[in-house]
Amino acid sequence: MHHRLVQAARDAQQEFEKTNDLADERLAMMFACAHPAIPHDIRGPLILQAVLGLDAARIASAFLVAPATMGQRLVRAKRKIAAARIPLRVPAAEELPERMGAVLAAIYATFAHGWDDPTGLDPRSHGLVAEALWLGRLVAQTCPGEPEPLGLIALMLHANARYAARRSVAGAYVPLGDQDPSRWDTAAIGEAESLLRRAARMGLPGRFQIEAAIQSAHAVRRFRREPDWNVILTLYDDLLRLTKSPVVALNRAVALGRVDGARAGLAALAAVAADARLGQYQPYWAARADLLSRAGDVDEARTAYARAIGLTIDLSVRQYLTYAAERCANLASSMAKTTPAPKTMAANAAAAERP
Repeated sequence: MHHRLVQAARDAQQEFEKTNDLADERLAMMFACAHPAIPHDIRGPLILQAVLGLDAARIASAFLVAPATMGQRLVRAKRKIAAARIPLRVPAAEELPERMGAVLAAIYATFAHGWDDPTGLDPRSHGLVAEALWLGRLVAQTCPGEPEPLGLIALMLHANARYAARRSVAGAYVPLGDQDPSRWDTAAIGEAESLLRRAARMGLPGRFQIEAAIQSAHAVRRFRREPDWNVILTLYDDLLRLTKSPVVALNRAVALGRVDGARAGLAALAAVAADARLGQYQPYWAARADLLSRAGDVDEARTAYARAIGLTIDLSVRQYLTYAAERCANLASSMAKTTPAPKTMAANAAAAERP
């Protein structure tokens, strides 16, 4: 019996060492893919393919790029790694700032791929959320003086805390503003808030800390308080200055619509529309449809809803958008009966939203 216990202990130790070796190797590969010799725009996608095994088509959708274009970029990047003989190691402290952003962006993209499958039934997405959280914690442990890994973990924990509330008991899609906060994971939210405070004390704000702070602003609903949209808009302003991302600009337009009314949101959205990549981005059309509907432009809203529905793969989200489009159609019908000049009605609706 004693011999068996000793052998079991040795086996457990060997397994632990294997896991640690694997973790170190994966982390080293991630930082190698983020080497300065690799172009900035391909570092994150390269990590997703080389380290995490995602295919070019799925990576392309995350970065709003055509799959063929992404495939060509990945091939060129791998050739560059081979030619430059980039070493597989976690970089020294002075090298971290140059590479950290790409590594964290790739981890978050991994999380997002898993998050896109709320039912957990897609085998391709199985475990990606847990994988991303594990990798985020690994980076934070390896780089304890860096606040952004803590911000990333906080962001992922906030999002994952709402997993159960994203669908009703019947399986219907539930948007964030309509979710039942009692179904949120308060322990995960508590850990997220603690990590965010810890990161803030380091005095080096960054993208993931700001994104986590936005989620924290929404999380006040668990105390039966409404989110402060002025605070959320300010955070999006900071995030947009930092990232110049069209997706951030889209979210900022939605927040602006909450603060200054739907017309202001639509004006901000019009500026975002200049980025051709958003033409096939479902959240853009869903946001535009909602703002148009609230502004009283029901015909245009119905057109936007149709585009959003056509770009939606998730059946529950499609049903939600279809219902919203039907409500818009009913509103248009009632307007036609009571108001002979739709433009006047739309102007009145916009004026009513102004403070």
